[in-house]
Amino acid sequence: MKQKIIFCILLMLLSSMDVALAKGKKKKAKKIQRTETVYEEIDNFDFLYADGYDTNISFASTDDILSQATSLIGSRYRSGSKGPYTFDCSGFTSYVYGQNNISIGCSSRDQYARNIPIRRNEMQSGDLVFFTSPNSGHNVGHVGIVMDYDPITDSFTFIHASSKGGVKISHSTDGNYTRRYIGVRRVAK
Repeated sequence: MKQKIIFCILLMLLSSMDVALAKGKKKKAKKIQRTETVYEEIDNFDFLYADGYDTNISFASTDDILSQATSLIGSRYRSGSKGPYTFDCSGFTSYVYGQNNISIGCSSRDQYARNIPIRRNEMQSGDLVFFTSPNSGHNVGHVGIVMDYDPITDSFTFIHASSKGGVKISHSTDGNYTRRYIGVRRVAK
């Protein structure tokens, strides 16, 4: 009799384990089915090609900006000039970005106010860098385009239209640029 009871208990345990395993398999199957549904939804990119979507739109890259800027090295400086043959500092930056269909503002003060403030250690190629000038007091008076930033030395090179030499590349440690540095702005493209 004891053997029959033990046998029945074992059968009940085994059958309950089979039921539990079957439920686990169903849950796993549902999870797999849900995952496949998610993949089907992710694979459907039709919304990207809705009516009116222009697939020929091109966006200016930092390389395009810097290539345009460096192609103008040697252009003469002229106060108030916006290019294409002579530039002042803000005329140079607005011309370069304008050639890439990006409006950044006309004057260095406008460019400083209109674009996105970032920390110096967040500086990247293509950002606008601002300085005071001899005539601006402690206000924005000069602007250039960052070419590269070295986080180890916290220094950078930039291209700008200088009253001494026209469009050229300078380093943040050249002349008085370290003392005259005001800030950096990211252009919203």
